[in-house]
Amino acid sequence: MTQQSLLSLCGTLAPYCGVLCFLAPLPTILQVARDKSTKALPLLPYSSMISNSFVWVMYGILKNLPSVYMSNAVGVILGSYYFRIYVRYCTVMGAVKQIRMHVRGTVCIIVGNVCLAQILEKDVAADIIGKEGVFYCVVLFASPLVALKHVLESKSAVSIPLPFTVACFVNCLCWSVTGWFTMKDFNIYFPNLLGLSCACAQLGLKGVYGNGKVKGSGLPN
Repeated sequence: MTQQSLLSLCGTLAPYCGVLCFLAPLPTILQVARDKSTKALPLLPYSSMISNSFVWVMYGILKNLPSVYMSNAVGVILGSYYFRIYVRYCTVMGAVKQIRMHVRGTVCIIVGNVCLAQILEKDVAADIIGKEGVFYCVVLFASPLVALKHVLESKSAVSIPLPFTVACFVNCLCWSVTGWFTMKDFNIYFPNLLGLSCACAQLGLKGVYGNGKVKGSGLPN
C-alpha cells in the first residue's frame, strides 16, 4: 500500500471511527431505559459529548471540513439522546439542580460559539473555536489517567473496556494521520495524538495486567 493510499484510507475511516466512539455509550443508556434508573452514572459524559461535538461541528463548518462537521453532528444528536434518557430516568439525589447546571453550561457553550462565528471574521472565529475544541479534548482525555493510576495500584486492568479502547485507538490514529498529513491542522492532530497516546497506554496495561485479581481483594474480577 502506497503512502497516498494509506492517507486516503485514514481519511475515509476517520469519520466512521468517530461515529463508532459516539455509539459506545448506547448499551449503557439502553440499560438505563430498561432499568428505569441511572443508578450512580454521572451526567457529565453526555452533556460534554453535546458541547464538545458542537464545537467541532462549528469548527468543521468554518474550515469547510465535511468529515469533521458531519461526524460530530452525529455526536450532537446521540449526546442529546443520551442526555434525554438520563434526565428521564435520573434517580440521583439533587438531580434537578445538577441537570439545570449542565443544561445552562451546554446552552452557554452553544450560544457562545454561534455568536463567535457570527461576530468575528471566519478565520479568527475558526482559530478560537479550534483552540477551544483542543482544550475540551485535553480535559476529556485527562479522565482516563485516573483509571490508569488505579490499574497500576491494583495490578488489574479489568476497569479498562477493551472494545471501546480499541475503537478509540483506531479513531485517534486515523484522525492523527489525516490531521497531520492531509489537513495539516494542529487543532485536529494534536488532541488526537494525545488520545492515541492515552489509548496506547491503556492497551499496554491491558496486555500486561489483563483482568487479573484486584490487589488486596483476594477475589478474581
